[in-house]
Amino acid sequence: MLRIGIGGPVGSGKTQLIERLLPAIGEAGIKVAVVTNDLVTKEDAERVRQSGLINPDHVVGVETGACPHTAIREDPSANLEAIDNLERSCGPFDLFLIESGGDNLSATFTTDLVDYWIYVIDTAAGDDIPRKRGMGIVQCDLLLVNKTDLAPHVGASLQRMREDLAVIRPSRPTLFTDLRAGGAKDVFDQLRKDILFADLPA
Repeated sequence: MLRIGIGGPVGSGKTQLIERLLPAIGEAGIKVAVVTNDLVTKEDAERVRQSGLINPDHVVGVETGACPHTAIREDPSANLEAIDNLERSCGPFDLFLIESGGDNLSATFTTDLVDYWIYVIDTAAGDDIPRKRGMGIVQCDLLLVNKTDLAPHVGASLQRMREDLAVIRPSRPTLFTDLRAGGAKDVFDQLRKDILFADLPA
């Protein structure tokens, strides 16, 4: 069983990334479950359940009750319990997608919770975001720069972001995408490349 974390600021596209990945994961014959984190609601879990992209019983929402990063880094027990409950009730699963609640640039996942993690930022927040060097951007296994279509409308330079990230993340992958306009094939292909699914059915 593999566990992939998905983090990033509010509105960056974390839930949409899950929705775009689910069809590709399903087509690959991978049995997947989703755990979402929100502060005092289960809004994201309900959205994924109602998407028609996954069995609703395979989606669980966790209410963190505190800053989202506490449940993915300092004390992941609520998420680990949700995973265990899903495994007992509907498993076994090949893959868990664990979405953090929207958090700041310093949010990171503990290795006790995930095997690999994706951090999502969006160009509408400004092309200076990479230069702020938050731990999420620097340490994640895969950085996703989303909403590239909005860059011209907010005066953000994608080229500047690419150049900055080449310096900040010289040996770690970064992908630029507009998830709203299409799927997440490049993201799924990157996950394949990183051998996350080497032991899963093709």
